[in-house]
Amino acid sequence: MYASITAYLSTAVQMQAHYWLDRKNDEGASAVEYGLLVAAIAAVIVAILFTFGKTISTVFTNTNTCITNKGGTGC
Repeated sequence: MYASITAYLSTAVQMQAHYWLDRKNDEGASAVEYGLLVAAIAAVIVAILFTFGKTISTVFTNTNTCITNKGGTGC
């Protein structure tokens, strides 16, 4: 799961950087800054997913179990 999210974010960052770096105008420094900003946001998202991923997975698993068992004990 994390690999696919990381691959998606990596692709999104590359596409965003490619778009900004390919523009033909005098704002080259701005394009680099936008690319760095997108990369930083992607890094923060990945860090959050790795930090809280197990907790989020546990919450969804517990919810699925409660739905499957129609609200048994512990739900």
